[in-house]
Amino acid sequence: MIRTATRKNTLAATAAAAALAFGLSACGGMDDSDAENTDAGTAEETEGTGMDENTDGDTATAGENFGPGCAEVPADGDGSFEGMAQDPVATAASNNPLLSTLVTAVGEADLVDTLNSAEDITVFAPTNDAFDKIPEEDLNALLDDKDQLTEVLTYHVVEGRQAPDALADGTFTSLQGDDVTSAGSGEDFTVNGDSKVVCGNVQTSNATVYIVDTVLMPS
Repeated sequence: MIRTATRKNTLAATAAAAALAFGLSACGGMDDSDAENTDAGTAEETEGTGMDENTDGDTATAGENFGPGCAEVPADGDGSFEGMAQDPVATAASNNPLLSTLVTAVGEADLVDTLNSAEDITVFAPTNDAFDKIPEEDLNALLDDKDQLTEVLTYHVVEGRQAPDALADGTFTSLQGDDVTSAGSGEDFTVNGDSKVVCGNVQTSNATVYIVDTVLMPS
């Protein structure tokens, strides 16, 4: 059984999000109008792709969402990738229809403010289907037990905004205290061996989110 939560419910941030500055230098033989046209063309080509430039197509990079579950994320509005990026993680999740059961659980555990106020975290967010894998009687019992529910939910949160390449062979200490492991490459990652990332590298204002198909359970 899941053991009673004894860990603290706050997270000290140790990582800060890095900002990338893109600059263009003038090239010989190009007049000002040519440079403006080149810049405009580049912006048109890259705008709205959700991908960094120079991506080779095999490895996910910062700002690029990946995975079959991403097709179920709304194309626009508060629950879209762009909309979620404007809100802290608990609020962003509440706008995503894939995560309504998780949002209910977070509310039952009184973790909304804890997650929204944390800085630079990664959340492995189980889908509604992930919670459906738990027998209904067990799920109801979990939702009714605040201590155990807190234990489970904080196990899904780790420090730092973990980029996809960090998941290739990763071991992360969760807010709950136990380790979370990950493995994979490209767009194919698993967490704790059998929980698949169905939509990865989702950005919110204070977190990177990997939507997973199985609820993670601490030891």
